[in-house]
Amino acid sequence: MVSRTSPWDVYANALTGRRSWLALVGLLLLSGALMGFVGENDSASQSPKSLPTSADASRVEDLAAEFPNSDVTQAILVVTRHDGGELTDTDTAAATAARDNMRAVNRSVSPAADPPIPLTIAPDKKAAIGIVAVDSTLSGFTLNDLVTELRQAATRDAPADLLVQVTGGPAFGADIANSFSGANTTLLAVTGLVVALLLIATYRSPVLWLVPLAVVGIADRVATSVGTGLSELTGLSFDGSTSGITSVLVFGAGTNYALLLVSRYREELGREEDHRVALRRAVRQAGPAILASNATVVLALLILLLGTLPSTRSLGAFAAAGLIVAVVFVLVGLPPALSLCGKKLFWPFIPRVGDRDAATDGAWFRVASAVSRHPARVAVTALVGLAVCAAGLIGTDVGLSQTEQFRVAAESVDGFDALAAHFPAGQSDPTIVIAPTSATDAVQQVLNNTDGVVTASPSGKSDTGLTRWSVVTDSAPGSADAFGVIDTIRSGLSPIPDTLVGGSDAKALDTQDAAGRDRILLIPLILMVVLAVLVLLLRAVAAPLVLIGTTVLSALAALGIGSWVSLHVFGFPALDTNVPLFAFLFLVALGVDYTIFLVTRAREETPEHGTRSGIVRAVAATGGVITSAGIVLAAVFCVLGILPLITLTQLGIVVGLGILLDTFVVRTLVIPALFTLVGPRIWWPNRIDR
Repeated sequence: MVSRTSPWDVYANALTGRRSWLALVGLLLLSGALMGFVGENDSASQSPKSLPTSADASRVEDLAAEFPNSDVTQAILVVTRHDGGELTDTDTAAATAARDNMRAVNRSVSPAADPPIPLTIAPDKKAAIGIVAVDSTLSGFTLNDLVTELRQAATRDAPADLLVQVTGGPAFGADIANSFSGANTTLLAVTGLVVALLLIATYRSPVLWLVPLAVVGIADRVATSVGTGLSELTGLSFDGSTSGITSVLVFGAGTNYALLLVSRYREELGREEDHRVALRRAVRQAGPAILASNATVVLALLILLLGTLPSTRSLGAFAAAGLIVAVVFVLVGLPPALSLCGKKLFWPFIPRVGDRDAATDGAWFRVASAVSRHPARVAVTALVGLAVCAAGLIGTDVGLSQTEQFRVAAESVDGFDALAAHFPAGQSDPTIVIAPTSATDAVQQVLNNTDGVVTASPSGKSDTGLTRWSVVTDSAPGSADAFGVIDTIRSGLSPIPDTLVGGSDAKALDTQDAAGRDRILLIPLILMVVLAVLVLLLRAVAAPLVLIGTTVLSALAALGIGSWVSLHVFGFPALDTNVPLFAFLFLVALGVDYTIFLVTRAREETPEHGTRSGIVRAVAATGGVITSAGIVLAAVFCVLGILPLITLTQLGIVVGLGILLDTFVVRTLVIPALFTLVGPRIWWPNRIDR
């Protein structure tokens, strides 16, 4: 019997009594003060920073400050004809005028840093490009405003038969910022609507859903403020992508915790007339499972801080902080709110003492009983099916180029494609080489003799004894051929000390390599953390190993199905480099959430009813809430698809499908079947089944 003075009893008594509203008021006042002090997330319009600081391409960016005009970057004007024909002299004059109009509004750069360089005409005479300098320190909505002005100036006097587009690095940054404009508000609104509809369907009450949704909604706003504060303290970037994923996690996980608590509350109301006593029991029984599942996900997210990619570390820190906020609001704010409202909150289906016991009746009891009668057949069929799904990963390409990041139309991408169609593939975005000036001849010789290099010419010298080269290759930017040329250049220059290769292709290659190293390091660590939490929680060894094995197989199956859907249904060219790691993390950590909900209930039932009946009763009692929670979480992740980056859409697809697999296959079929097959030994070294 649990001691009356246990911490969970003290906690449950404090947050369900008649004065529990004081805790709710205190939490709201503290939240308001925090949000007012920290303010808005100004970096939400930024794109993710995925380049490791130790990479050669990152060091090239750092050294760029030593060269003249290092505070400017280049926007590229691309002019073609709508009919695809050759440019006439009149067309060229109009293109020059468009470039001059852009320079006239570009007040952030001095004329000396933005000379009127003549247009470059394509070899087939069907396109022309012009260069306009842009302040490299601009970002987010400020950059978007400038690029919008540049585009308006370029098209203002252009003839109707000319297609005038602005691309280049600043244009890509501006289009990302513009795509995220209002995206977080839209994400919040759509997520709230989806959660509200699913809660109404789950509770079958016109009022009950308002309480958990309000609690989780406030938690999301507080989590944003906490993330913004952490960003200022740590220097990590709380960008639009990280902000969106964190919001989805807070809503999804927070709603899951609320569903578990309210479900146990409803169950206890079937045994106890006094709603405060019933709520106290529910908090006492559900609280440890909620806290354990939250701790599992938080610890798994914190493992990401060991990664090399800045975007990976940022997501680990901010998502972990967001989930801590979510569990605080559910465990501290939701019980007082439920206590204040009483049983009438469940209207019109108010629970009564003596209502049907879900653990021994209902659809989920019948499903679990059927599984327990044929455990071997169910386990083999389900596991083979998951293995077949996981086979979809075979041959999947990983890595998106700069132009493949957008899910929506972007002028920067269209202009880039138009440029690449008429100029050498690498001319739109040259590779940068920096080397000691004393090694100029040796570097030039290596570049001239490298296959795939079209031109290589010095483009500046620094006062610190360095020379910079601009290298044009014949490979499409971001392609495997481009990566091969980068590797060849680096290999050829490796005997020359202090020589670095950078530029967009080098950045993409360095990011892809770092993502691969992160997967190799972080995935085993995540599994070890989750396994350790399960061992401590269940005080067993056999059960955690079985649960981890099924969760990993389920995650791989989701990645296989998700990658196939992403490539063949949505037509995306490849999985983004971050998707495999992030998806695996969420599927394992969030999948263990449901495992903890189910198995802690099974452990509670086993001493009295035995392992076989205990797992059946656990599935019957938790089947409804796990199904509801899984559908809510899958739907919330799918909402990521409204954001403009393919990475987030793919993450929503993979995680959404994986959560549904966990909900309807793993927790409903595989785990009950395996527990029945193994029997009492599943709790080894404990002997709780006597």
